[in-house]
Amino acid sequence: MSAMTDEWEFLTLRGLAATDERADEFTGTLVIHRVGSPEPVESVAVRVKRSVLAEIHEHLGRLLARSTAFKRRK
Repeated sequence: MSAMTDEWEFLTLRGLAATDERADEFTGTLVIHRVGSPEPVESVAVRVKRSVLAEIHEHLGRLLARSTAFKRRK
């Protein structure tokens, strides 16, 4: 299997929503762009589990807390 050589830039996660407040799964659109490509952005429909969002939240919180340029909102 060949190594992945494409590099993608994460632009946003649009319209992340669930059917109700207790849902275990959310759907939205991941917007990405291939680095260095003149092609327009790609929009990919995604489905994300609540547990994955919680894990991402925890990791991003730690990363941003260590970032010297990041200021927490009050």
